[in-house]
Amino acid sequence: MGIIKGGILKQIDWLDDSKDTLVYRYPMEGRQITIGSKLTVRESQVAVFVNKGVVADVFGPGFYSLSTSNLPILSTLLAWPYGFKSPFKAEIYFVNTKQFPKQKWGTSNPITMRDKEFGVVRVRGFGSYSFKVNEAFTFMKELFGTNSSFETSDIIDYLKSLIVSGISETIAESGISALDLAANLSEFATNAKSVVNEHFKAIGLKLVNLNIENLSFPEEVEKAIDERSGLGIISDKMDVYMKYQTANAMRDAAKNPNGFAGMGAGFGVGMGMGAAMGGTASNEVNKKKFCIHCGTGVDADAKFCQNCGKKLK
Repeated sequence: MGIIKGGILKQIDWLDDSKDTLVYRYPMEGRQITIGSKLTVRESQVAVFVNKGVVADVFGPGFYSLSTSNLPILSTLLAWPYGFKSPFKAEIYFVNTKQFPKQKWGTSNPITMRDKEFGVVRVRGFGSYSFKVNEAFTFMKELFGTNSSFETSDIIDYLKSLIVSGISETIAESGISALDLAANLSEFATNAKSVVNEHFKAIGLKLVNLNIENLSFPEEVEKAIDERSGLGIISDKMDVYMKYQTANAMRDAAKNPNGFAGMGAGFGVGMGMGAAMGGTASNEVNKKKFCIHCGTGVDADAKFCQNCGKKLK
């Protein structure tokens, strides 16, 4: 509270023992300030002098001996003459500029987005964020009233609405699909943070961190996304899968003396299967050839079939 003598504050400072106080109004009832009073502003604090609701002079961290030179705006507002030394009254607020982490946000109502594949989609989400007062002068002008203190709980709902609005704006501007949105939350959070910070900046705040823990879609959309993902994987692997199956079929046919004849395939079908296999199967085809009479696989340099004994062409 400072050292008080005859209602005159000799020393002004604030020890923050709370976890969520944004603004603390210094008690001035029955007290006055004089030129020469000492003001101590600690790290992560800003002291703001206010006269009749008008934000005047702002002091960052440091130790000050108050005078007309470091109170230029207040001196003008009170029309102090040169050399003014009489006690005066003013409101003093300490603004906490430390970071407030682990704040939660969530969509009370779903965000509507247009998707080129799924049409109109409703999105719900939640996550966490941290913020701090970046411009005390702007923050005091835009948000703070005449409360004796200002807690994070007094502003949290408003900040949530700004975050959801910023995320909605990011979704609309990006044109990103629902499938890509769900798969790239980290990158999307970075883009959304930039948009939300513009809203925070207008009220003197800074969004330090934004985390999107989940973006969920209606059940039918999530099912469609899962199906599309599965199809994408199958599409990428289908070529390799077909080659693998073809190779297995040729291996089994080579082991069976009547393999290709029994399959009704003949040598021509065997070559067709080899072509389907591309480079992987071509090596196997080059190492062996097949009897056109019985379909038995024989060595590439053989003149006669080892099964039926007929001449090979």
